[in-house]
Amino acid sequence: MPAPPQPWILTARRAIGNRIRAVRLHRCLTQERLAELAGLDRQTINRIEQGHAAASIDNLLRIARALDVPLRDLV
Repeated sequence: MPAPPQPWILTARRAIGNRIRAVRLHRCLTQERLAELAGLDRQTINRIEQGHAAASIDNLLRIARALDVPLRDLV
């Protein structure tokens, strides 16, 4: 069983999630609509925004594209 993530990783996950949420809300999108646009499910978006899940680079790229922002703006 892998060791739990270090605190700095959890902090970074939350920061990324907060940036995704901020852009999503600025674009007046629900989690469900963002999930549809990104080809993901709503719970995946929720877990990423909450910092509970380690988002794969593929999912981050999908989300950035769906939000029409460069990936660097999210990470």
